[in-house]
Amino acid sequence: MDEYLVIVESPAKAKTIKRYLGPNFQVKASMGHVRDLPKSQMGVDIENDYKPRYITIRGKGPVLKELKSAAKKAKKVYLAADPDREGEAIAWHLAHSLDIDDHSDCRVVFNEITKPAIKEAFKKPRKINMDLVDAQQARRVLDRLVGYNISPLLWKKVKKGLSAGRVQSVALRLIIERENEIKAFVPEEYWSIGGKFRVHDELFDASFYGLDGKKTQLKTKEEVDRVLERLKSRSFTVEHVQKKERLRYPVAPFITSSLQQEAARKLNFRARKTMMIAQQLYEGIPIGRQGNTGLITYMRTDSTRISDLAKAEAKDYILDKFGESYLAKKPLKQKKSENAQDAHEGVRPTSVHRQPKDIKEYLSRDQYKLYKLIWERFIASQMAPAIMDTVRADLVQSGVTFRASGSKVKFPGFMKVYIEGSDTGKAEGSSEDKENFLPELEDGMQAVREDLQPKQHFTQPPPRYTEASLVKTMEEIGIGRPSTYAPTIDTIQRRNYVTMDAKRFVPTELGEVVLKLIVEFFPEIINIDFTAQMETNLDEVEEGKENWIAIIDRFYTEFARRLSVAEKEMQDIEIKDEPAGIKCEKCGHEMVYKMGRYGKFLACSNFPECRNTKPILKKLGITCPKCGKGEVVERRSKKRRLFYGCDRYPECDFVSWDKPIQRKCPKCNSYLVEKKSRNGVSIKCSNCDYKENV
Repeated sequence: MDEYLVIVESPAKAKTIKRYLGPNFQVKASMGHVRDLPKSQMGVDIENDYKPRYITIRGKGPVLKELKSAAKKAKKVYLAADPDREGEAIAWHLAHSLDIDDHSDCRVVFNEITKPAIKEAFKKPRKINMDLVDAQQARRVLDRLVGYNISPLLWKKVKKGLSAGRVQSVALRLIIERENEIKAFVPEEYWSIGGKFRVHDELFDASFYGLDGKKTQLKTKEEVDRVLERLKSRSFTVEHVQKKERLRYPVAPFITSSLQQEAARKLNFRARKTMMIAQQLYEGIPIGRQGNTGLITYMRTDSTRISDLAKAEAKDYILDKFGESYLAKKPLKQKKSENAQDAHEGVRPTSVHRQPKDIKEYLSRDQYKLYKLIWERFIASQMAPAIMDTVRADLVQSGVTFRASGSKVKFPGFMKVYIEGSDTGKAEGSSEDKENFLPELEDGMQAVREDLQPKQHFTQPPPRYTEASLVKTMEEIGIGRPSTYAPTIDTIQRRNYVTMDAKRFVPTELGEVVLKLIVEFFPEIINIDFTAQMETNLDEVEEGKENWIAIIDRFYTEFARRLSVAEKEMQDIEIKDEPAGIKCEKCGHEMVYKMGRYGKFLACSNFPECRNTKPILKKLGITCPKCGKGEVVERRSKKRRLFYGCDRYPECDFVSWDKPIQRKCPKCNSYLVEKKSRNGVSIKCSNCDYKENV
């Protein structure tokens, strides 16, 4: 009979921990929460200090029965859920369900699933931290009060299936406000003049800087012409040559938000996918004879702090692989966010000696990509800064100044391992983003102009949010916390408040209608400062500085008043059907565009007599390569992933994940497709190895 029972959330985590605890421990999984608020009703007793009413989650009965049976036989039960608010709440619910005294030393926490960390954690069990539990309960109750009061109101006044929430409404507001900025943006004309110059038979680039020693903006073609008129010869004098050495420092190890941002930029991962794969790496992957092994530290964190042990291991690795010159002489200084709780370390590999290439065969393709990203970022954070040689020089004639700037890597430092991505799609400092390389320049030298190219430009509106930039903005303004970014973004998409276009968020008509109502009747819900302050209050509950019931009560008093006003004054809003300009092939009536759960679709206006519906298909103007009769159209899978098919489906079953083009392969005559990657777009054959770079 097992003497001790350990309960974790998942079977993978159970399997990994069992390896380190030995035969006297039985490890079982609760499969997440076992109790929660009921889905069919509010589940919060407003009259009784907002007391939550918890019930066993449907389907968890057999799991609880098995855990109760094992707990009765065990000498002691340890609750080892994740080391955060949610994990603490899971442990508390388990304690109540299994009749475990939550004041006993039943709680075990660890930041990484390794043998030393597990052994150390079981030496120091503690009682359940009720401040953490109360912080989780406060968020749950708060979100329930908002969601279960406003959502039915939206169902009644607009349409069924809508929802509203504190964090999701603010995220929606950010996206819609950005869209309004873009619509209101008025482009302004400006010009640049690029030039090719030669010194010592070496060509280099320089661009117009200014007139008569002052930086000058060129706004019209006339201003450009006046500049060019001042240039009487091809000879320019080199002036103000500045040569400097610049240090470029590495970035800190990942926190939750930076991991989501970088995985979006470099791996094209959605936030939800990033967190799902990171959870797998944390809980453990079977690594050959080693068995289930936790590969990274806990991935929900807002701290870049690293343990001394991990730093020492990284130091040994860097010295061995790269030499002393590549090792950071001083610890990397990082600004701590005002909202950071600093409860866990940054996200790092549990062992730097477990190199990505050495364990690649045991990981899925996506697991390998994310682990490699985390591993490289951590190693780079412990390395020396890169040294860049920079040169700047002015080329002057008749008071017209062109400026040339250049740089080259003198010592790569951390860049030998990792370079951070950017929202432009290029890695900063990478070969794709290199500055102009210049010849040796000295004051007084003569440079010969070979060519000048004036170019007209227009200022651009602010870009729409990507997942990475939205997470970054939410973090900066203090909306949500590490565990909430991914589910928040997922919710506003599932509700069809926003769609994705070229990996950027575009608000839908439905999203704009919902936000308008919330702004009018519940302004505090979408007030950024209010929502950020509420997050701070929840943090104070976790730290034992605030009472969660008092926080809820302060919020609900005003919220209930606004709810009462909204019930009386909110007008019914009808999202009218738009004529589609085509006839129904079944009954001959006009087809219309309707708003559904997954966006707009075509339906017969003669509903309910005629129930004909069709998806809205975007035609590409390409003949179907399979049947030769239909046209290729964009479609969406059940998981909303874009693919391409024939508009004659089901008569023709042609499908392709990649976008077909009209041309045939010159090698085998099969159809060609566009392949998108981080390096751009290429044309490939759907059948053979033919490829064109675009």
